[in-house]
Amino acid sequence: MKIDRILIRYGELSTKGRNRNSFIKQLKKNCLLALKGLTVKIEADRDRMYVYTEQQEQDEVMERLTKIFGIHSFSPVIKVEKDLDSIKTIATQMVQEQKNKGLVTFKVNTKRSDKSFPLETNEVNRQIGGYVKGNVEGLEVALKQPDIELKLEIRDNGVYIMCETIEGMGGLPVGTSEKAMLMLSGGLDSPVAGFMTMKRGVEIEAVHFFSPPYTSERSKEKVIALAEKLAAFSGKVTLHIVPFTKIQEQIQQQVPENYTMTSTRRMMLKITDQIRERRGGLAIVNGESLGQVASQTLHSMMAINDVTATPIIRPVISMDKLEIISIAKTIDTHDISILPFEDCCTIFTPAAPKTRPKLEKVKYYESFLPFDEYIAEAVDSVETIEITKGYTAKQEEELMELL
Repeated sequence: MKIDRILIRYGELSTKGRNRNSFIKQLKKNCLLALKGLTVKIEADRDRMYVYTEQQEQDEVMERLTKIFGIHSFSPVIKVEKDLDSIKTIATQMVQEQKNKGLVTFKVNTKRSDKSFPLETNEVNRQIGGYVKGNVEGLEVALKQPDIELKLEIRDNGVYIMCETIEGMGGLPVGTSEKAMLMLSGGLDSPVAGFMTMKRGVEIEAVHFFSPPYTSERSKEKVIALAEKLAAFSGKVTLHIVPFTKIQEQIQQQVPENYTMTSTRRMMLKITDQIRERRGGLAIVNGESLGQVASQTLHSMMAINDVTATPIIRPVISMDKLEIISIAKTIDTHDISILPFEDCCTIFTPAAPKTRPKLEKVKYYESFLPFDEYIAEAVDSVETIEITKGYTAKQEEELMELL
């Protein structure tokens, strides 16, 4: 059956007051970005958003809508005139289609915002329900937990008819809560932290540290693939790749082995903070989970955080590994994260890193080399990539053309 639009419900956006229009405007912008490459037209009002698309692209449009923050739910709908016969005809066809899928029980649920409509809500339910049951063979009424819930919304400009309600991501549209820098490694935790931060409306730019020849091009490709997975939820992710080899080598030469982990994290945080300042971000996000590794004790966090006063957001701080893995599987980053390519956080790992590092000691060890100069050099040499859906496929295509 040919639907004529997809109706989007806002959810949490509905609770916004005078700022609601700016949230809706951002959601529309994000939808257009996520649906790039498809033939779509979007109309938005205070209560609903409507996506118009070609019949053959509707499944792809709905698949992409499931990943956009700020959408509570959506339904494929058909709009008809406020005429009882028109409603009966479309409602019957729509329920018949669901019945053909093996669904048997149904009920009618009507919302009537247009109070001038001649029938009251319960009367609409009775008349439409009776007509549909009489014209769809084998259909049964069930007021509790029906297989099919036929929804009618009677509005000033027509009647919207739908049978399916698809759950959205919820949360707030990305971009409504300013921007933060995500410290993105190749592991399981940081992509999950980025996903959870985006869900609260924060635009994410990712920062990754790259140390060739100790880390390979394949580890870099792995992070690009992770950024592409996150871009599916926001439309795009800007990825900054920081050359980190020189700084890591200097740390290995100058800092005692059991303090190298602390010093490495401090330098990473300093660099991320400088990129944040250049890019207009207001916070830093990381995937630290308390007690997971030596750098994720409260003592270590105190010593590492000392390099900046910028707010640090740690969405997975209280989660155990199984909880993080569960979310990673849901957002499709898990299988990429477990690929066995090294990253800056795992090379040069000391045998016995300090879990209670002394701040004065790490400052003393770092004082013998001009790390600020090395950091400025690294920040000036950052490679920045705009990652959108299909980025890696496009890379492979360009590579094949060169061969």
